[in-house]
Amino acid sequence: MMLLRLYAWFSRFGGTVGRGFNPGFLVAGCSLQCYKLHSDSSVHQPQPIVCCFTIRSEKRRMTDSSLPPLIQQMLQPEFYPHAVQATPPSSAEGAYVEYPEDFYPPSQSPVQLIQTHLSYILLTGEYAYKLKKPVNFGFVDYSTLEKRQHFCQEELRLNQRAAAELYLEVLPITQTGDRFELNGSGEVVEYAVKMRQFPQDTLLAALFDQGRLTPELVQELARVVAEFHRQTVTNDYIRSFGEVAQVRQAFDENFEQTAQYIGGPQTQQQFDETQAYCNRFFAEQQDLFQQRMQQDRIRECHGDLHLRNIAYWNGKLLLFDCIEFNEPFRFVDVMYDVAYIVMDLEARQRPDLSALFLNTYVEQTGDWEGLQVLPIYVSRQTYVRAKVTSFLLNDPAVPEAEKQIAHDTAALYYRLAWDYAQPRQGRIFLMCGLSGSGKSTTARQLAQRLNAVHIRSDAVRKHLGGIPLDQRGDDALYTPEMTQKTYGRLLDLGIQLAKQGYTVILDAKYDRHTLRTAAMVQAKSAALPLQILHCTAPLEVLQQRLQTRTGDIADATTDLLAQQSLDPFTADELPLVHTIDTTQDLEPQLQSVITQTVKHQPVKA
Repeated sequence: MMLLRLYAWFSRFGGTVGRGFNPGFLVAGCSLQCYKLHSDSSVHQPQPIVCCFTIRSEKRRMTDSSLPPLIQQMLQPEFYPHAVQATPPSSAEGAYVEYPEDFYPPSQSPVQLIQTHLSYILLTGEYAYKLKKPVNFGFVDYSTLEKRQHFCQEELRLNQRAAAELYLEVLPITQTGDRFELNGSGEVVEYAVKMRQFPQDTLLAALFDQGRLTPELVQELARVVAEFHRQTVTNDYIRSFGEVAQVRQAFDENFEQTAQYIGGPQTQQQFDETQAYCNRFFAEQQDLFQQRMQQDRIRECHGDLHLRNIAYWNGKLLLFDCIEFNEPFRFVDVMYDVAYIVMDLEARQRPDLSALFLNTYVEQTGDWEGLQVLPIYVSRQTYVRAKVTSFLLNDPAVPEAEKQIAHDTAALYYRLAWDYAQPRQGRIFLMCGLSGSGKSTTARQLAQRLNAVHIRSDAVRKHLGGIPLDQRGDDALYTPEMTQKTYGRLLDLGIQLAKQGYTVILDAKYDRHTLRTAAMVQAKSAALPLQILHCTAPLEVLQQRLQTRTGDIADATTDLLAQQSLDPFTADELPLVHTIDTTQDLEPQLQSVITQTVKHQPVKA
């Protein structure tokens, strides 16, 4: 009996396998994060649990004779030109599947083998060797030696972009007589990707479970992903994968493959409304998809960027296990990658970390427009998780008790996917106050509480000026003309995103009455609620904060305070103003703001 810890190995294939494909075949080699549902909650909030499904096979324990001769020899320590030492299964490539008892070979052997439907992975202590199986599943074709060499090289190339410490080289395996050798002088019969092993507890999913995925690390992850996307390539061919017809194919197949689960883990209403949302989005947002292509946002991305494919090892975040075997899986919108992390954090009931990651990412990239397309991708990734879990319900080898867990887990993800399809009332918060008054700190906390978009004028200004965020701007960045452009773009983004249903926090001084009035007029025209959060602190506190400010993108200094003033609020503005004393505890001061916002959210069925 082989025990698999379930966690989205199959998620990369979701919605893109060919018709007639038997999903149960891959499910036996995949994994899905499972949750239990609070029985006393109508919201069905997920709570992570350790969940093992039992997948039975005819051979309960693999024997030497059942393995190819090459793999048999690779299980021997003397095969390798370096020392071999027995270790527990590493989280190096392929080890998202855990084998607590049927891990092969027995624990006394220093070389350990992991199999997926696509690969053999041999763990030798310091290094791991991955060989691709000669299979053809349609969406992946490793059927010839030339193809396996090509995809080994592709795996190395793609993963060295963000995990060069792990992906070392591709080695030929040669044969002389009945003996195989790494990088030998005989006939080349196979290829292996040589990787460095690393501890499984360095995966971000493990750090989360241990309570060690800190806000600081989440922000650093956002910066790493932003830089990774900046360095990825694009061209006309890659951009063509952003066409609506290309993108929606996977969505349509998802619905075809999950109609059978209506009345089971998903309701007819959830199915109909989620499908209608996707159809409507693709019909109404064709210009948006064209803009994404024109803005070079369709790139050679990661393609499977969930928390078990990211490690924090030796003080560095590593993005590994990119999709190498299928172009449509990685030639995607950058928001497709981002959606995996957003989904993972929100499914784990940490929308605060999701908001922190997302706001840091878009601030780094300046891709606030990408938030318009993000919901369709988050819905897609979530729906795929639901679909893959549902496949277990069709497997006669899965016991009823485990099917019930799969049913509840799938129901959770179907509900989350449906939740993203629901209309939301967008709204706008204007931060207001002098430099150093605590606007950004307050806005950041509010954004994490409300899962809101937080846009700082400092970031908008520097992106408009073509200046790196960590570089100080010169006088040309702060001319009246540039200030006008900055506030104009800030408001355009706010209205645009709020009309899409986002809560948006516009973080700027908004010291002039004309600037606040412009925002109020546009918000009213778009039927968007607007509040003004006026941050205050004594002058000496403002000066001290500016003197000690480090590591922030804002350029304001203490000498600017003497030149700053705030236009008094007019009678029209006063009903919208909530004053916050940032020298006091922010939590109770924000609570009334949060309560008012929650009260105005639409009630979900």
